[in-house]
Amino acid sequence: MIDLRAPATPSAPELVLRPWREDDLDALLEAYRDPVLRRWTRQPVTDPAQARQWLDRARQDWDSGRRLSFAVLTDDDDGPRLVANVALKKVAPGRPAAEVGYWTAAPARGRGVAPRAVTAVSRWAFDRFAADGLRRLELLHQVDNPASCRVAEKSGYRFQEVLPAQPPYPRDGHLHVLTLAQV
Repeated sequence: MIDLRAPATPSAPELVLRPWREDDLDALLEAYRDPVLRRWTRQPVTDPAQARQWLDRARQDWDSGRRLSFAVLTDDDDGPRLVANVALKKVAPGRPAAEVGYWTAAPARGRGVAPRAVTAVSRWAFDRFAADGLRRLELLHQVDNPASCRVAEKSGYRFQEVLPAQPPYPRDGHLHVLTLAQV
C-alpha cells in the first residue's frame, strides 16, 4: 500500500496521500457538492451511484496502471478528512512524460494543500518511474483558472505554453512542466 505524506505548515496540517477506497464514498459526494469543483471537473458525481462508479474507475485505473489517483486527507480533531485528489496519468514504461491532475475540496482551498499534495505525488512519480524512463511531468489547466496557475508555480512546475482549446475543454489551456532535473 502506498502512503505518501506532505508535512504540516503553519496554515495546514500534515497531509496523507493514499489510493481511494470504498469508504471514501460519502467524502467524495461531499466534495462534489461544491459548484467550483464541479465547474473544473469533467465527471459529475451527484449521487451515490456516480460516486461508486468514480471509485470503481479509480480502483480499476490504479490496478491497470493507467491512472494513479490519490485521496488526500488531513487528520483533524474529528478524524481523517478528505481535502483533495491528485492523479498521475499516462505513466508507462518507456514513456518519458506523464500528466498530473488534481482538485481541492472547498474547505481546503487557500491553505497550501494542493501545492503540497502535487509536490508529494510529483516526487513520488520521479522516484518510482524514473528508472522506467519518466523525465517530465505535465500539469494542464484552462487559461481562466488562475488558481491552478498558482498551484503549478508553487509546486515547481514552469509555464511552458498556451495550448489551443480541445474537446472536452472549451477554452485554451496552460501547459506547465516539471522535469526530473528540477526535482
